[in-house]
Amino acid sequence: MSNPFLSIVIPALNEERRLPITLEQAFNFLVTQTYPAEVIIVDNGSQDRTFEIAQDFAGQHEHFQVLQEMQRGKGLAVKRGMQAARGEYRFMCDADFSMPVAEINRFLPPALNGYDIAIASREAHGAVRYNEPPYRHVVGRVFNLLIRALTLPDLHDTQCGFKCFRAPVAEDLFQRQTLGGWAFDVELLFIARKLGYRIVELPIPWYFNPDSKISVLRDSYRMAMDLIGIRLKSLRGEYNHDPIEDPLQVDMK
Repeated sequence: MSNPFLSIVIPALNEERRLPITLEQAFNFLVTQTYPAEVIIVDNGSQDRTFEIAQDFAGQHEHFQVLQEMQRGKGLAVKRGMQAARGEYRFMCDADFSMPVAEINRFLPPALNGYDIAIASREAHGAVRYNEPPYRHVVGRVFNLLIRALTLPDLHDTQCGFKCFRAPVAEDLFQRQTLGGWAFDVELLFIARKLGYRIVELPIPWYFNPDSKISVLRDSYRMAMDLIGIRLKSLRGEYNHDPIEDPLQVDMK
């Protein structure tokens, strides 16, 4: 296959239970599309059968491939997949597909044009959350306030795990990425803003998964430290680079 229109990158850590369902959903979705696509599953040092399950599925389904990133960190796994991707549009998503897979087309032309990065938002007007415990929503809003205060004042939901990048933007940003943990996407978006890339938030339906890998207390502390680190790097001028010239205008349909 020549370079596909879409690459889907799925980081997976100890996902032997959820991954088979996710991969079937991805396959069933893609076989109904008119554009060529690839799916890259990145095993992130799993200690269960995640890697074997992904390999078996890829062996039976064309345009699915599996990579391994043994150093732990969601950001490292996504970076590995994005740098291996060949699609014109490169979409990262969580292994639980808490956003319905059919929503992916809303991030792509012709439904959405003229952006550099489109991020799924649980807070933009029109978004709907399902089954989320109130305490998780409150914790997420508090953390977002911190993100907006330190790094990205105009974005309302940077931590939803579904984001789409145009290929040249992905190639630029992921080579600049320095964080490997949960706050990696905040860093990517912060660098994107510094470089003048256009970011659009797209409201989605989102379903809370009680098996989330995030530990509210532990990971919130780590993310807070990463945010401070991003701000310090910015103050030291580590993110000062020229943007890619591109005259496109945002066109949301």
